[in-house]
Amino acid sequence: MIEFKSFLAHDLEDYIEFREAAGYRYKNPRWFLSTIDRHVVKNGSTLPDLTPAWFLDFRQDIDAEPGTINKIFIWLRGFFDYMVRMEKISENPVADIPALSENNYIPFVFSPEQTDALLSAVESQIRKNRECFFVRDLAVCTALCLMARCGLRISEPFRLRDRHWRRDEMTIYIEKTKFNKDRLIPVPKIVIPVLDNFLAVRNAFVGRSADDIPLLTVRPGVVASKHVARKYFHRAVERIGIRHPKTTIGNMTFGHPRPHSLRHSFAVNTMRDVRQRGRSAQNALPILAAYLGHTDWRYTMKYLKVTDAEHGKALVDFCVKHKRGDLQ
Repeated sequence: MIEFKSFLAHDLEDYIEFREAAGYRYKNPRWFLSTIDRHVVKNGSTLPDLTPAWFLDFRQDIDAEPGTINKIFIWLRGFFDYMVRMEKISENPVADIPALSENNYIPFVFSPEQTDALLSAVESQIRKNRECFFVRDLAVCTALCLMARCGLRISEPFRLRDRHWRRDEMTIYIEKTKFNKDRLIPVPKIVIPVLDNFLAVRNAFVGRSADDIPLLTVRPGVVASKHVARKYFHRAVERIGIRHPKTTIGNMTFGHPRPHSLRHSFAVNTMRDVRQRGRSAQNALPILAAYLGHTDWRYTMKYLKVTDAEHGKALVDFCVKHKRGDLQ
């Protein structure tokens, strides 16, 4: 856990506790707030030094993309609003600092064929020579399959418990993840044998338990790790020959393959299939939003900046050629 070390440390801790007590749940609040904590320590700044000009200089020193910097300043704006309410300062020094202009972000999207090849490459990494590795590798393979075929976030498969997999209904219950939401989703038929196979192996090696244990248990009391899943994912991407580094051209940033790309790809390819069947993509958005666990279907629209993997690749190629002057 990140520990604050500046004169603001106590107030930063109080602010996080205040937000949590109010029911807010955010990822990595300490990381965002630690940026100012480190800068204050580095420069030996005191409270009177924290003027708008000081924050403009601080913003220039942050080595991050505009979107990340804007998120840092959203947290800082909230923190100093809290300081005003606590009557520790008279006004918020970052209240009038405008947000930076952000690049348009185009996520990497796997085509259905690339998704199949990726999952095959993950499966090929399963080690059968040692029991502990075999069960763990199979669990990771199952998790990545759920992400690719059901659009799950990377944390969600690893938080599933036995009760969440409803085999008779062919549904999975996703409990209190991002936005503190629950959702019940139907599981595609292609995923059923994957889950059945893993649970058969798990129960044979780990032992069948009457208790409600984590679904991806690999040995008693130990659950598969999402960190291992990330490693296997990137190894699989390399094995299937995808070379697509993160690239910024003008005001557009093209993302590189990462585990969350499986969720992007599920959403984009689902909407592509809807269009190919002659259905209304607009009507399908609320349904897809509920399936993905979004609080508002407008969040889902962010996944649809690129129609499909082929169009995304063509867009990158066009921008690269234009940058080199090949299109003149």
